[in-house]
Amino acid sequence: MAADGRDGKKIDVDPKLLELLACPLTKGPLAWDPERGELISRVAKLAYPVRDGIPIMLPSEARTLSAEDVLAPPPRLSGPG
Repeated sequence: MAADGRDGKKIDVDPKLLELLACPLTKGPLAWDPERGELISRVAKLAYPVRDGIPIMLPSEARTLSAEDVLAPPPRLSGPG
């Protein structure tokens, strides 16, 4: 499931924004998963959705990472290029 904007184009997260954002539970770093359109907190084992380019940083909206997700290599911090 790719993250799509309203126009159907794949969205990306600004690397500068990633530097400012932190997991609201652990205060730790987040990684961008471009395939799922989520911000990943490996420490909290949560994936926060990004909807219409806006990170939804509410634990109640986050997806719990599966054991497979946690063991996978960390997603890239930025998009292609």
